Amino acid sequence: MADRLQGKLALVTGGGSGLGEAICTRFAQEGATVIVNDLRAEAAERVAAAVGGHAAPFDVADSAAVADAFAKVAANHGRLDVLVNNAGIAPPTTPAEAEDRTAQVLQQISELQAGGPVTTFLDVTVDMTDEAWRQMLSIHLDGTFYCTREALKIMNPQMAGCIVNMGSIMGTSGGAGAPHYCAAKAAILGLTRSVAREVVLRNIRVNAIAPGYIDTPLLEVMTPTMKGLIAAQTPMQRLGDPDDIAWAAVYLASDEAKYVTGQTLSPNGGWHMSQ
Repeated sequence: MADRLQGKLALVTGGGSGLGEAICTRFAQEGATVIVNDLRAEAAERVAAAVGGHAAPFDVADSAAVADAFAKVAANHGRLDVLVNNAGIAPPTTPAEAEDRTAQVLQQISELQAGGPVTTFLDVTVDMTDEAWRQMLSIHLDGTFYCTREALKIMNPQMAGCIVNMGSIMGTSGGAGAPHYCAAKAAILGLTRSVAREVVLRNIRVNAIAPGYIDTPLLEVMTPTMKGLIAAQTPMQRLGDPDDIAWAAVYLASDEAKYVTGQTLSPNGGWHMSQ
């Protein structure tokens, strides 16, 4: 076992699968005690048992539930060193809808290659319901804010701490067909910079990770054809794997990043290059 996070207490939201599970695993291997959050109690308990940590099932989009959960962390542990705001969802999509979307994209590409006219369009924004918009923002953006607010109630008196927020290349470069997801992720990056400036004099660092397309359950809504198209558009010619993000989180949570705050680290295989 390495010791990059030795002695630290970390809470990871959405830790029951995918990126969150990979982060919990690497944090534990690096010496941290991990509190695993997930909306699904059984998933949180499974990962917590695997990493020798503690399960904390609650809904990050429920302000009262978040406040209660962090109050228990303070009461039971007396501190919190690291928060990873990872909980999120992909736009709900049925297999039939995924096939239709792939067909639309392929048809649009074909029309463009033929020199037009383009008659195939992705009318996601005009068709989106208020409920779909609010659900996406409530889980990603509200959840990140609620957990950050409660974590700071513990970290501020400590005069120390680290917060890692999960953004996306959809929040840095944008992407057609997911305006709610892109808006939530872009807002998280803005929140990251604002809070980083606010708490820096308390020795609390706040950073974000903006993953590219990572092969996790969130991508199950995509067809194999669509995944292939994305891999072909990525300079490294592949989708990422969860460890690509987990190691980035380890770095940001460790003292190796002691001079890093308000930044966005984007492991994406070159799909989007910035700064």
